[in-house]
Amino acid sequence: MTTFLVRNIGQRLILLVFISIIAHSVVHLAPGDPSLVDPSNPRMKPEDIARIRAAFHLDDPLYAQYAYWMRDLFTGQLKSFKDNQPVLEKIWDRFLNSLPLFLVTTLLTWFIAFPFGVQAAIKRGSMLDKGGTLLSYTLISFPGFFLAYICIIFMVKVFDVPVIGINTFGLEDAGLWFQSMDRIWHLTIPTLIFASGSIAVLSRYVRSQMLEVIHMDYIRTARAKGLSEETVIYKHGLRNALLPFITMFGLMIPGLIGGSVIIETIFSWPGLGRLGFEAIMNRDFPVILTLNFIAAILTLMGTFLSDILYAVADPRIKLN
Repeated sequence: MTTFLVRNIGQRLILLVFISIIAHSVVHLAPGDPSLVDPSNPRMKPEDIARIRAAFHLDDPLYAQYAYWMRDLFTGQLKSFKDNQPVLEKIWDRFLNSLPLFLVTTLLTWFIAFPFGVQAAIKRGSMLDKGGTLLSYTLISFPGFFLAYICIIFMVKVFDVPVIGINTFGLEDAGLWFQSMDRIWHLTIPTLIFASGSIAVLSRYVRSQMLEVIHMDYIRTARAKGLSEETVIYKHGLRNALLPFITMFGLMIPGLIGGSVIIETIFSWPGLGRLGFEAIMNRDFPVILTLNFIAAILTLMGTFLSDILYAVADPRIKLN
């Protein structure tokens, strides 16, 4: 076990270095001059551009720029091209906004999709199965941004309540209770829209996987032993159907950064996805590279967690 963990972590650290080098090279090979954050600014003089390029080491060789980026990143001195603010502080502030959106969406997705998919597989051909299939394909067919706009128009026109942003304008001086309830309200609509498509897709996967499992020999043997149907389905069947979803769970973790760009943009939610979109539009290389680096770390952490969970879900898999 220890050997597996050490070897696996070492391989991922080496892979992380290669990912950072490739990402840094690709971003800096993009056309355009990142020192011209606002090229339409008439006050931008050539000496100002030269000073910006010197401050951010843009005239140095590519390998030197990579070294400066890694040094500034790990010492906390990395600054944004756009506003000269510390990159890690900007990302941390946006992370705190994206985290509740990501967590609530993930919990809704998994706690709704799994029971629904299992029941649809058990009651194959029933009204529950047919209705769930119709609803799932309907949600899959409609783009998330379309549902988001429809929901915003409906809530504003019918109920005349604000749904844009992270809180309601004018409640900054209200009590803690009103601010908390307002934050929960503004979190509800984006979360439901964000989770709807994931629930539809995941429930289809669960149903398909359970249909393969519940007809296997060991399931019939478990029923023949007189075990209850709940024990047969959820202890023997579902556990053996979990392996594909463990992989899916590990790959969902990077969605904390890039999975909610559209929803955060539509609802003006100041999260990591929107920060990344704004950084790309402004050619803010330090923010782009740092977000890419963090996304790579989250991806490698997710796959590492999946490898460990494989052994927990399936005793046939050994970590030696």
